[in-house]
Amino acid sequence: MQHLQRGLLFSLLLLFLALGLAVPQAGAQQGAWFGSDRAVVTPLQPVNVAVVVPGYQGKATLVIFDQTKRGVGSWPVSLVGGQGNVVVLPRGALGDHWAALFVNGKQVKDGTIYRLEAETTIQTGVEAYDQLYGRVRVFMAQDVLSYNLNGKVVKGYRSPDSNLLWLRDHYYQGRAFRYFEPEVRSTLDAFRAAQLPDGSFPDFLARPDWGISAQRTPVEADVEYLYVLAVHEAWQMTGDDGWLQANLTAMQRALDYTMSNPLRWDPWLNLVKRPFTIDTWDFEYGPTTVDPSNGQRAPRHWIDDQTKWGIFHGDNTGLADALNALAHIEDYLNQSEAARKHRLQAQALIQRLNNLSWNGKFYKHHVKLIPWDVPGVDEETQLSLSNALALNRGVLTPDQAQTIINEYRSRLRRSGNVSFAEWWSIDPPFPSGSFGLAGRQGENPGEYVNGGIMPLVGGELARGAFRYGSEAYGFDIVQRYYQMVKNTNATFLWYNPTGGAGIASEDTLSTDGWGSSAMFGALLEGGAGVEDSGIKYSDVTLSPRWAVDPTINEAYVVARYAASDGYVAYRWQHFPDPKKKNRFYLNVEATGSGKAIKLRLFIPSTTKQVLSTTVNGQPVNASLEQIGLSRYLVVGMAADIAQVTVTLDERR
Repeated sequence: MQHLQRGLLFSLLLLFLALGLAVPQAGAQQGAWFGSDRAVVTPLQPVNVAVVVPGYQGKATLVIFDQTKRGVGSWPVSLVGGQGNVVVLPRGALGDHWAALFVNGKQVKDGTIYRLEAETTIQTGVEAYDQLYGRVRVFMAQDVLSYNLNGKVVKGYRSPDSNLLWLRDHYYQGRAFRYFEPEVRSTLDAFRAAQLPDGSFPDFLARPDWGISAQRTPVEADVEYLYVLAVHEAWQMTGDDGWLQANLTAMQRALDYTMSNPLRWDPWLNLVKRPFTIDTWDFEYGPTTVDPSNGQRAPRHWIDDQTKWGIFHGDNTGLADALNALAHIEDYLNQSEAARKHRLQAQALIQRLNNLSWNGKFYKHHVKLIPWDVPGVDEETQLSLSNALALNRGVLTPDQAQTIINEYRSRLRRSGNVSFAEWWSIDPPFPSGSFGLAGRQGENPGEYVNGGIMPLVGGELARGAFRYGSEAYGFDIVQRYYQMVKNTNATFLWYNPTGGAGIASEDTLSTDGWGSSAMFGALLEGGAGVEDSGIKYSDVTLSPRWAVDPTINEAYVVARYAASDGYVAYRWQHFPDPKKKNRFYLNVEATGSGKAIKLRLFIPSTTKQVLSTTVNGQPVNASLEQIGLSRYLVVGMAADIAQVTVTLDERR
């Protein structure tokens, strides 16, 4: 009945708006007043509002509007002796909210009622989920790097083993810093300024105070697509269309470079090529040698007539992801023909990659352009870290994704495994000395990217597990990571398989932002199920998966971009009917700054039948979506007032 009353009240609100009754033109009643018990409120957290209409006894209606003048709720108030109270739920866009009080269809008072603010939050009652964000923020506060470059302040997030701003490290840490970092453009502006005439970028920015210039490690083939993805995501965070337009040409030139330059593109296979490195890392196969630029002992970072070329899958799945991101931008900027071209290029690229590199279970690490043997390792079985990255690049079929996830899980359980986690950089690793690093860690199996355990892999694997029907596995990874960092109050880029921290030097940070960001991204985007397909959460998909954990009955989630007012919030509940055996309810109340929300509600595995679905108290038809063995109920709704209740027949 309460849901139906809300639906009727909202209909009344729409009628008020249509008739113009919400405009403060009706005569205000002397002494009429309302006030919130808090000046600043948070989304969907109940707020008490006192109402006074002197000399009046009976019903009144309080109607609330957000900063955009959008109606976000209507609440009945019972007044006795001219006074009453009502509990309201703040919803809608952030900023000052305005209210109008109606008595007998006439407006008697209006004015600001409170200010709505939001901060990223997860509350479930489970420590690992509720405390992970705070720990990641503490870690990443140590990873910020800010300095003057060419007369401007550049601020970004550094690698734990290099006090420079590398594009890849900064980009991947955006999985978490988007929620607390308001300045997300300066690093990308500096990279755009450093773009070369051919469209390529350096790996890292200049550091004038250290006498270091911007440089590219020649064997790298991923920098350009990383720039495109970083700009796309920063635009989502800020909604800054002017800034996006300023970056468009640079993004287009970057991908044109990748798909045409003879150092990056194989014209026969029409795929990105690179020297034989370990996955996406920056040193080539071969013993320690001498750097021709300075005469120092070094791994092979350069390209010469000894370079061994091949096709690495991660460069190509990353490029496809960037092509699709660029197409999204071009559609938004009314460049539909360019968008269509780039989407077709991405589709064709992945088809060629699948034909060449997909082995039926995962992408083969490296396909050599000229065959040669790597002694001491079975390359056909090598599972490298960009398989986990591919899970979240929008390029896999569900079957491909599930086989990759299953491969990681089965290797963790295999006989003789000594690794404490399945988050390998590559498995099996290369024999000692295959990649000479001038004596640094990584030359031996189990070190660094030669078989070390990397939280960044675990985070991507967990996010993909949530996405492709292995939700319990995703939660398991997050739980294991949280326990590890809770016990040590540290997080490293890599670990030895038996658990020792990967410390490359005395300058190594114990606050790895790449891995911790990936883990929090898995929890918020995967477990909590908050995904933004638009700008500033204008087009949101909510896939709350809390029902996977039988200990969680209620969850409150807020995702807020610190660089803008874009946010979404929801309250999720799962509870039994006290009067009817086997009847349970899933309830989701959601709101946000956008206009629309797509709800994909995970249905518990104990459910035999979905009995009914209502939105704002009104029955609706909802569809069921199957992902692996998991089922989701799918329904669309407006973001201003959205309450969904699903009635289930659960047999436990």
